[in-house]
Amino acid sequence: MAHRILIADDDPHIRDIIRIALESAGNTVVEVSNGQAALTELGRTEVDLVVLDIGMPHMDGFDCCQAIRAKSNVPILFLTARDDEIDRVLGFQLGADDFVAKPFSPRELVLRIKAILSRGKPDPARALKHGALKIESEGHLATLGGEEMALTAREFALLAYLATHAAQVHSRNQLIDALYGGNTDMSGRTLDSHIRNIRAKAAKLGCDEVIVTVHGVGVKLGGCAL
Repeated sequence: MAHRILIADDDPHIRDIIRIALESAGNTVVEVSNGQAALTELGRTEVDLVVLDIGMPHMDGFDCCQAIRAKSNVPILFLTARDDEIDRVLGFQLGADDFVAKPFSPRELVLRIKAILSRGKPDPARALKHGALKIESEGHLATLGGEEMALTAREFALLAYLATHAAQVHSRNQLIDALYGGNTDMSGRTLDSHIRNIRAKAAKLGCDEVIVTVHGVGVKLGGCAL
């Protein structure tokens, strides 16, 4: 399935590399050179994923991500010359779905984008229900008591996985392996960021136990009662 992808990077050479790789994989690409232009483009066209460079003029990738998340749950992949875990944690807290560090392999970038766009898609024939929680994979929708939780792609995949295995306790490593495979640079700290984000969004809807910690073991889906 072809997707429409927005690239925001101030380096035209990098944009060319990404565009060629994505178009070769059958996607449609829209290019802009800064974060403000990305917001303008998102206001007038629908895209399936945004590739954001962190270090851009006028509006950097972090500020752009925050502005996007105020209005949309479109998947976001950060492209960065920095390989600092603090940057990654901040990016995930702002709602990013993945990071790729420069210099990068165009093939790896395409594979990561495909992985993001295919996450959280179990059998669409049935919705997952647990207490007040309902997860509808076909519409990429998670609700608590009928109210949408507005999750990012990674948050949705994590919550859907926990709901599919509601009786089990999972360690950090088990969750990382199950959701993202062994070939990933995701750390326990970034996974914790996703869990905190899910808990915060659930708490706003009146649920303080969407994910519970089993001390010394890991985490599991809570009762999800309202």
